[in-house]
Amino acid sequence: MTKIDHFIAGEFAPPDSGDYFPNVDPATGDSIGEIAEGNGVDVDRAVQAAQKAFRGPWSEMSTGDRLDALKRVAHGIRARFDEFLDAEMRDTGKPRAFASKVDIPRGAANFEFFATIARAVEDQSYQTDTRDGRGAINYTTRQPLGVVGVISPWNLPLLLLTWKVAPALAAGNCVVVKPSEETPSTASLLAEVFNTAGIPAGVFNVVHGLGPNAAGEALTRHPDVAAITFTGETRTGSAIMEACAPHIKDISFELGGKNASIVFADADFDAAVAGTARSTFSNTGQVCLCSERVYVERPIYERFVDALASRAESLTIGDPFDDATEMGPLISETHRQKVLAAYEKARDEGATVVTGGGVPELDDPFANGAYVEPTIWTDLDDDATVMREEIFGPVCHIRPFDTEEEVLALANDSRYGLCAAVWTEKLRRAHRVAHQIEAGLVWINSWFLRDLRTPFGGVKLSGIGREGGRHSLDFYSETKTICVKL
Repeated sequence: MTKIDHFIAGEFAPPDSGDYFPNVDPATGDSIGEIAEGNGVDVDRAVQAAQKAFRGPWSEMSTGDRLDALKRVAHGIRARFDEFLDAEMRDTGKPRAFASKVDIPRGAANFEFFATIARAVEDQSYQTDTRDGRGAINYTTRQPLGVVGVISPWNLPLLLLTWKVAPALAAGNCVVVKPSEETPSTASLLAEVFNTAGIPAGVFNVVHGLGPNAAGEALTRHPDVAAITFTGETRTGSAIMEACAPHIKDISFELGGKNASIVFADADFDAAVAGTARSTFSNTGQVCLCSERVYVERPIYERFVDALASRAESLTIGDPFDDATEMGPLISETHRQKVLAAYEKARDEGATVVTGGGVPELDDPFANGAYVEPTIWTDLDDDATVMREEIFGPVCHIRPFDTEEEVLALANDSRYGLCAAVWTEKLRRAHRVAHQIEAGLVWINSWFLRDLRTPFGGVKLSGIGREGGRHSLDFYSETKTICVKL
């Protein structure tokens, strides 16, 4: 049994309350350790440690030395790859095939990427005319915000935590991290890597615990936290925005999605089926970018439904540590009950269950895990509850369409606007449709293909702001203009 404490000012520390709560392996339902239950006192200690580091050793280091230190963090993650992989898999239940190729490599790469790109960001300079003819020079410079609060989710714990921490530190800030209470382990390992990388105490702090009326809310309300970055569900984002309002904190939100995938009859059929299977069932559907609404042009509709159902039924479900496993459990029994309630709601609302809709039969010790079947529905009305609300599980609804205008109206008929996928071999149509979809990111004939330099974020209820490349650095720094009269 592993006891996971806070990490404050370069040291692991027990919670102020003395209370811990269980860390549960979702694949088996077994408790695998204890997690410190943080409160406002713990958060205040962490913020003070971050302020001290920001005003002292971290700011006193040259930019080059700070960025070199971040590269050492990347090397440290890779040096302990197997430890990070084991911790991530036990916290999340995700299969080795996914975590070893996505979570841990990207967790390390984020530090290298932002350490590299921060060296290349250009400031602006303008020569300005003046009445006396002597002129002036206006130029910009970037300054860090100070202490940044990072609240990261449970679905891609290391990847999305480092996606925020790396640019925040590259811009010169210090951070207080509140990982999801479901997935604390890799944040704790990362703290050890920070110490071995020689980064000053207080630059990176971790406070574990819950959200409302606990560590998460204390972090968002702390007057000395300059900005909050959060990835998670929309309702939580709304609560965080309210908490930040009195102090006018900068906020960056990547929130929920009810993403559409559009398959035209001229698409490469096999590629579209494979891509949609990936965008529906990857990480047990627990990716904000997953496709829960699939629209297929009528001439290929029935064939597509059958082909995607065959893909779903062929998935190997079970032991995350078995290399053959393709789909693991949901994050928790609580989340499983939510997803199963959506399965039942869909049936009540008239869905035809093409495949799935229940719980798979697994041998011990996985019989007690938070598993559900990959599920496909058809025949729901567009205003059905499960067509409007994010489910965050391995499920999609497939609906036929007849015209481009019709499917655009369907795709855009959502409160969310995170991403979409379009499958077609017609170049003009691809560009035309992508421009008209109300989403922050549109893939054409692909899914989950990312260039980290490009902006990432949603519209509508899917978020505020953009992350990626210099767009992240823009959020984590203030741009100051300096005018020099010649």
